[in-house]
Amino acid sequence: MIKLIGLLVLVVYLGGIWKFSTGYRNTNFNRSLPTRLMLSILWPVLLVINPSYRQNFQKALKGRN
Repeated sequence: MIKLIGLLVLVVYLGGIWKFSTGYRNTNFNRSLPTRLMLSILWPVLLVINPSYRQNFQKALKGRN
């Protein structure tokens, strides 16, 4: 059961990275690759603590400007 939960968490985490990365152009963040990678990798933490990131994350997921 623990392995299943761990796998589910990993899938959600990697899916979040993929979705944010593919919709990154819809955000108002700097377009540089290092910034994109850092913001994509740290998405769970930033989503919880940063309201501005939360809004941009929603823009990336929904594909709106």
